[in-house]
Parts: sequence; C-alpha cells; structure tokens
Amino acid sequence: MAQRSGIEWTEATWNPVTGCTKVSPGCKHCYAERMSARLQAMGQRNYAAGFRLRLQPHMLGHPLRWKKPQRIFVNSMSDLFHPEVPLHYVREVFSVMERAHWHQFQILTKRAARLGEVRSQLSWPPNVWIGVSVEDRRYMERVDLLRTVPAAVRFLSLEPLLGPLPGMDLSGIHWVIVGGESGPGARPMKPSWALEIRDQCRGAGVPFFFKQWGGPRRKLTGRRLDGREWNEMPRPG
Repeated sequence: MAQRSGIEWTEATWNPVTGCTKVSPGCKHCYAERMSARLQAMGQRNYAAGFRLRLQPHMLGHPLRWKKPQRIFVNSMSDLFHPEVPLHYVREVFSVMERAHWHQFQILTKRAARLGEVRSQLSWPPNVWIGVSVEDRRYMERVDLLRTVPAAVRFLSLEPLLGPLPGMDLSGIHWVIVGGESGPGARPMKPSWALEIRDQCRGAGVPFFFKQWGGPRRKLTGRRLDGREWNEMPRPG
C-alpha cells in the first residue's frame, strides 16, 4: 500500500533515498529533518541513521506493487540529485518510474546543477515530472537549468517563499507551486509576494497552486489567497 501524503499537491510519497544536507536558506527549518528525528526515535529502520543520507534499495520496487494510479512525490525526505546519490542508483529509480507507467511521479530538487549535468544520461518517460525549489531571487538560475530538461512536466516549488520573485521567465514551465514556511521558527511570507507570482502565472498561462501560508501552526493560517483556494494542476501532453 502506498504511503499516503498530507502534501496538498500530491497523493503519495516514495522514498528510495532518505536524509539530506542543507544547500541554501530554504533548508534552514527543513521539515524532513524534523520528521527524520521523530521516525528515528520511533525505531523506524529507514531512519536508523537519522537525517544522514542513506540509499534504501529495498524501497525501489514499491510503486510497482501499488496498482491504483496516483501522483507520487519521489524522495519527500531527501533529494534524488544529491551528489552522494550515485548515478547508477538514480537510473534505477528512473527505471522503476518508467515501468510503473500508470503513476505520475513528481521529483523535486534544489540540486539543479547536478540535474543539468546528468539529464542527458537519463530516460525521461512521460509520467515523470521534474521540479526545482526556489526560495528567493538569488536561486533563479535553477529555473534556467530546469528548462534544459526534456521532461513532460517541468515545475517550480517556490516554498518556502522568502522574498519577492518579480519578472520571472516562465517559458518552458508547466506548473508553479507557492507556499510559506511552516513549523517552529517559520519565516513569514508577504501576501504581495504570492499575489505577484499568481499574476505572473495567469499572464503566462501557467497553472498556479497555492499550498499554504505556513507559520508555526499552518492549519490555522490555511491556504486561501485572494478569497479562494488555488488548486490548478498541469495537463501532461
């Protein structure tokens, strides 16, 4: 049975890799790091090493057993393009995704440079979506690298949004997710930042998904923007 997810833009999670290292300011209050510590304390064997990066090869075949088609977030607790994940293992993950063609797989990375380096060494079946995280304007080069990847769906996760992103080039981008930071020490997101991105998406004809306002108790702040929820999804060709 798939690991059901509370993440609003996906339906299930699959973690053939666990653990990560911080690479930019968006990682400061990493939810996966907090969750790994809890799972380690509970004795969950995949998190015996806490948040240290570990391959989990026994997890590779799981999506092939899940017969109900669904959207699956790949490595919600890690980053598939972390430099410590060998290319041969990344290829094994891609092989499983290609074989499990009835699912849609959503991969999200902050390591856009490595993604750009290996993109031509991977097969990109139509059910694999690839996205990059961008938290402020200093990391917009990740979007340019994403545009070079021959995936059916290329998307942006602007979460945690830590500053405005005016004048984005959304050419070649099929979906944009925006969200504020949640949990202890959450840094606030200004409404004007989210609204500006929403308007850019509308102008470019790109589906817009508003995930959350965030804050220490994100369920209280909700996910309504400008009087409504925004749940737009891409339409794979």
